[in-house]
Amino acid sequence: MKLSKFWQRVTGKGKKKKSVANTAASIISRNEHPLSRKDMSEHALKVLYRLKKAKYAGYLVGGGVRDLLLGMKPKDFDVATNATPEQVRKLFGNCRLIGRRFRLAHVHFGREIIEVATFRASHDQEGGEGVTKDGMITRDNVYGTLEDDAWRRDFTINALYYNIYDFSIVDYTGGLKDIENKTIRMIGDVDERLQEDPVRMLRAVRFAAKLGFGIEDALSQGIKKNIHLLDGVPVARLFEEVLKLFLHGHAQASYELLKEYNLLKHLFAQTAAHLDKGGDRFITQALINTDLRIQQQKPIAPAFLYAALLWPAVRYEAEKLKQEDLSLLQVYQIAGQEVLEKQLKQILIPKRFGIPMREIWTMQARLASRKGKRPLKLLPVPRFRASYDFLLLREQSGETQLKELCDWWTKIQTVSEEEQLLMCKNVAKSKSRKKKTKKKQSQ
Repeated sequence: MKLSKFWQRVTGKGKKKKSVANTAASIISRNEHPLSRKDMSEHALKVLYRLKKAKYAGYLVGGGVRDLLLGMKPKDFDVATNATPEQVRKLFGNCRLIGRRFRLAHVHFGREIIEVATFRASHDQEGGEGVTKDGMITRDNVYGTLEDDAWRRDFTINALYYNIYDFSIVDYTGGLKDIENKTIRMIGDVDERLQEDPVRMLRAVRFAAKLGFGIEDALSQGIKKNIHLLDGVPVARLFEEVLKLFLHGHAQASYELLKEYNLLKHLFAQTAAHLDKGGDRFITQALINTDLRIQQQKPIAPAFLYAALLWPAVRYEAEKLKQEDLSLLQVYQIAGQEVLEKQLKQILIPKRFGIPMREIWTMQARLASRKGKRPLKLLPVPRFRASYDFLLLREQSGETQLKELCDWWTKIQTVSEEEQLLMCKNVAKSKSRKKKTKKKQSQ
């Protein structure tokens, strides 16, 4: 079935949907929707078929169903079932149980992991156990029914279920209509759901950016009202959320929405404070380049991304330090360390990323100094390529007096060793001539 005909039916222009007795769910039968198992992960189907064989419920759920309905290729496929994590583990020898807040079963097929979650009920069915006084959920191991599971999910577009028993789609919350209307809508009371998990604000922005959807008015107002709750989210969790915002091909759109909803300062306060001096232009260009590389299926290093997001703050601190009697290398070392220490209070950045970030910043000073044979020693350095790309990005975004430097470093990578030595000598001669000219002018 074509997607256009399917959406006509969803909006009431075609055949009416069937309803399940005594529930508010809509059931879209196999011949009334466009989803095909040919487009699904063979490993996800293996999991679903084995659950079915063992007489457990099995549903493809969430982003996998949503993206297939939109004609997109899902990043991953999640499964929901009435089997407990322990029962799932007994069915799959390649299964590992993870999680404290909520136990999940991860079924491993090489590099692909199918996440299997037991139907969950609302946390308040256990008397509020695992909830802080501010309403934030810290533990969520309350099992329930399919209907319970649908109503406790965050957004309607993520609460659609594909039933492996009859290949129908189950919709309790109106997610199909919201997909048709391109709307991000929260399930339940907005304030309460954001208090349970403030990261849902970032998820709303991420889905809106990824799908090109609008955020429903009540949710928009809820984000603005509860934005301060993000400051209480564990810093380690925010690191992963930022990567999801910026490393999946919709970085620029995510950035614009973060600014629009004033969320950026709750993730990168230092950056948000220095967007008026070319910082916004630099980050925008960095994220445009990031999206392009992802479209071209080229790798993106989280260290480079974070180095770019924090560069406006590093540059600001460096300008202040340049007034002191310090070398340019010392300036970037001190500025980078200060900015990173402050950032760690908002988002925990692992050392495996923090160290290369600082190297990219300090290499900007080393690239600016081309004395003697120093440039030839930099070319084989592991962080050279990322630092060179960072230099190009600075020039591309409008930082002044960098074009000659960028052109020089671009050329030296393409010529022979003999020509490289000649280029280094010419730099020394050029600097010597400039010094003599300055002396004459001062006399």
